[in-house]
Amino acid sequence: MTERAIAGRSPPRRLRLGMVGGGQESFIGPVHRMAARLDDRFILVAGALSSDPDRARASGADLRLAPERCYVDFEIMAAEEAARADGIDVVSIVTPNHLHFAAAKAFLEAGIHVICDKPLVHQIAEADTLAALARQKGLVFVVTYNYSGYPMVRQARAMVAAGALGTVRLIQVEYLQDWLTEPVERTGRKQAVWRTDPARSGIAGALGDIGSHAFHLAEYVSGLRCTTVAADLSTLVPGRQLDDNAHVLMRYASGARGLLSASQVAPGNANALRLRVYGSAGGLEWCQEEPERLRFTRTAQAPEIIRRGGSGSDAAADRATRLPAGHPEGYLEAFAQIYRDAADLILAAIEGCAPAAAPPLVPTVEDGVRGVRFLHAAVRSSQNDAAWVSLDAE
Repeated sequence: MTERAIAGRSPPRRLRLGMVGGGQESFIGPVHRMAARLDDRFILVAGALSSDPDRARASGADLRLAPERCYVDFEIMAAEEAARADGIDVVSIVTPNHLHFAAAKAFLEAGIHVICDKPLVHQIAEADTLAALARQKGLVFVVTYNYSGYPMVRQARAMVAAGALGTVRLIQVEYLQDWLTEPVERTGRKQAVWRTDPARSGIAGALGDIGSHAFHLAEYVSGLRCTTVAADLSTLVPGRQLDDNAHVLMRYASGARGLLSASQVAPGNANALRLRVYGSAGGLEWCQEEPERLRFTRTAQAPEIIRRGGSGSDAAADRATRLPAGHPEGYLEAFAQIYRDAADLILAAIEGCAPAAAPPLVPTVEDGVRGVRFLHAAVRSSQNDAAWVSLDAE
């Protein structure tokens, strides 16, 4: 229920938000907090912000949390917040990957809605457990594949669904970065240290960190489901334990073919996420570093540029737009869109009514499960000389 959707009524109440992880020196924690506050739909009231007790308390003080709601253990936080009359409505889990499962499970069991960073968990069985628990409890579980919040990504999704491309035949998606070109994890750089550690990051490195975004984006825009993959994962920096470069061929249930490339050792690329979708009647291209533009080409015609807020924008894009055309929107606004969608779903669940915008476009735990299955299939394929592996194989 966005403010535009409830004109003439009082604005919806702010949802009480808790956070696990995201304390001092975190990158993604502040991003989640800014995204949650941008549309004034959430207020942060509690947190277990670090596994270090001193840092947890100091981080809570920095964020002006009441001392009694600065927890040093997320399981204690889940139990105590569930027992409070003014307890949190939803928790954001922004820890390194290895803590996602236990934290999400604790809050679901306490009856609290969940927003979780990606990739969802390490193991397929863990992902299935969380999905089943969310269904059993009737709770909202959102996974922050935040690039799906960009207006032009939603424009692309709507155009594909409306048949503007005809039958989708080919999907190409790449996500290239350069920040791990050197072994910076050996210098103690926090973000690099845990992302290159299998115990904390999981079975995949670059593929899990950024390739999971690329995989979700391909399915999100195309509306197609990948069934099998053939992957070549490589570690190009000597001594690194996880992949820093990945090439993946993908086959879709519809017969479409896909190609995914993810690298964190590609000098000259900061955050080069690019998606191309080609069909029998045309093609679309979108780049995260130029997010306000969507390139659309009808077969045998000159390309068209659709701009956010322009005459060609779709209702799905307009609903994800905050500023007039010419005032650039970017990463934080897209991230905030996921939080705004989550707020609609959570408030509707609390009030026992249907969400205002249906069908919801926000990524859910089911998308998280898909991402975990993709990672396991790709790793298994690479270990078997790029053999084709089904996403449904356990």
